[in-house]
Amino acid sequence: MAREPGIFPAPGGDVLNREKLSSVRSRLEEVIRGKAQEVELALVCFLARGHLLLEDLPGTGKTTLALALARVTGCAFRKVAFTSDLLPADILGAEVWRPEKGVFEFKPGPIFTHILLADEINRASPRTQSALLEAMAEGKVSVGGKTYPLPRPFMVIATQNPEDLQGTYPLPESQLDRFLLRLSLGYPDPEEEKKILQADGYYEAACDLPAVLSPEEARALQEEVRRVRVSERLLAYLLELATESRRHREFRYGFSTRGLLALKQAAQALAYIRGRDFVTPEEVKAVFVPVAYPRLLPRAEIPPPAREEMLREFLEQVPVPL
Repeated sequence: MAREPGIFPAPGGDVLNREKLSSVRSRLEEVIRGKAQEVELALVCFLARGHLLLEDLPGTGKTTLALALARVTGCAFRKVAFTSDLLPADILGAEVWRPEKGVFEFKPGPIFTHILLADEINRASPRTQSALLEAMAEGKVSVGGKTYPLPRPFMVIATQNPEDLQGTYPLPESQLDRFLLRLSLGYPDPEEEKKILQADGYYEAACDLPAVLSPEEARALQEEVRRVRVSERLLAYLLELATESRRHREFRYGFSTRGLLALKQAAQALAYIRGRDFVTPEEVKAVFVPVAYPRLLPRAEIPPPAREEMLREFLEQVPVPL
């Protein structure tokens, strides 16, 4: 049968990897019940080599999602509870004196993993939060004048409590911009919540999920995503979104170039998941709110649902170039 133009697998593409990606998604949906869209976007973030910010109340499945993603992609997983007394060295590692050798030796911290869960990141001090910046931006850590590369793939999944809860420090704009997407899982619908209660939750099931990919196969998928085509028309649409966001009176500032790259890369990953080797405006629109939320900050403080609605209204006001 002839392949439909623009539909994967492209010539030379890895059909087995495509099948495994579908299995990854199915496995995630087994333990994150009733959240197909959120699972898809978390997978978008992973394939686009991004970092994910999960903002929600405690107990809504954020840790389960992070653990499940690590298990099915065959990735090493570490969790760090961000508390007020956490220090940068507790995350990055430190040089330790070895008297038997007469030298300082670097002891890696928990950040040396494939997927790091920074749990309740906004309960730590700004100094500790900023310790993640270099790692998130460049995939490396500098300690004692030496640079140490992080494993690949590398992803930070940070959970954040709403800012009106006690003991939280707002993330600075420079830190927010390092996250590709911001998601909120929210409460499940009553039928799915009933299933969660009957199963006593799905955290243990997430712990037992089999690996569908290896880290090497995950990197191969990430490379395929980078080859998804973005037409001149799509580039014009992205640039128009950036221009209008910079003019918009309700935003403190518009998209930076790095933010625009995040929007492009997320759209490429979603197109890949949907089986295409090119991006359409629909993929851009589907990822716009999660990408724009941590970047297009409103001038006045408004609750998350109203912020999301503002972003959707802005998106609808920007036409797709002909």
